[in-house]
Amino acid sequence: MPAPPRPRLLTAGVLVALALGPLLAGCSGDEPAAEEAPVEAQAINPFADRAGYADPDSHAAQAAAAAAAGSAEASVFSRLASIPQGIWLTPEEYPARTVGRFVEGIVAGADEADQVPTFVVYGIPDRDCTGGYSAGGLSAEQYVPWVSEIATAAGAGERAVVVVEPDALASALECDNRAERIRLIGEAVAVLRDANVTTYVDGGHSNWIAPTDLADLLEQVGVRDVRGFATNVSNFQTDQDEQAYAEELSAILGGVHYVIDSGRNGVGSTDQWCNPPGRAFGTEPVAAGDNDPERQDAYLWVKPPGESDGECEGGPPAGQFWPERALEMATTSGW
Repeated sequence: MPAPPRPRLLTAGVLVALALGPLLAGCSGDEPAAEEAPVEAQAINPFADRAGYADPDSHAAQAAAAAAAGSAEASVFSRLASIPQGIWLTPEEYPARTVGRFVEGIVAGADEADQVPTFVVYGIPDRDCTGGYSAGGLSAEQYVPWVSEIATAAGAGERAVVVVEPDALASALECDNRAERIRLIGEAVAVLRDANVTTYVDGGHSNWIAPTDLADLLEQVGVRDVRGFATNVSNFQTDQDEQAYAEELSAILGGVHYVIDSGRNGVGSTDQWCNPPGRAFGTEPVAAGDNDPERQDAYLWVKPPGESDGECEGGPPAGQFWPERALEMATTSGW
């Protein structure tokens, strides 16, 4: 079985430093210069010089540990677990007063490895108002304090990325909660920005909402004040389709940057979004290269490919590891 490809890193990038030059504390010339301020998180591509972080306690890692030693299953699950993937934060699994400690632990491990963790904040009220398989979330009063706990913990590390609320803005065009969602996501974005956490707001995908329709909502939640947006999260559209979509959306938004979820788009999409069979892993997580658009920061596996979309096509509840489907995708991918 071939080894997974090693991450390729950008060799150059535009790094905008907001640090001040050295300032003398006194006029004698004997005082030490003041320390430089940290580089603003939103101004750099967080993946340009660091690989992503793979949670050693991910669902795939747990499945690998539970599989029979030396088995084909153990090999596939171990390989899958070694690939950096999004770490989803839901209030059901990580409630207030516990989510911060969990995030702190992940950030500490990533800092030690000189890598970048990608967290996914997924707790907006009436969360899955279109699909229904991931229903739940917090109340409006609970939401921003919960995000603030995440922001404080993530911002304490050297570098962390957060993807904000997959599907929330795009589905707000279909659900009766647009004003509340815009307000809450806007407040969450501001909290993460102020904590110096690199932030991407979910921006739908190329087969859902037109860029002109979604751009206004992204503007309202402050996407220009953070790094940018994420596309194709938990979906299956090809890299090429997502790049075209994201470039159009970015142009409307004044050139903000973006990341593409390529975890399950190796053979493209079908009309089915919930656990469609026959899919394959896509481009492994890596910083965008010379042949990619300048405003694209990276390919990421935001949605862990081995986890279910919900109880459809025989799958377990949303977010649970699905061994049979993970093995099927590995076979289709030529692992």
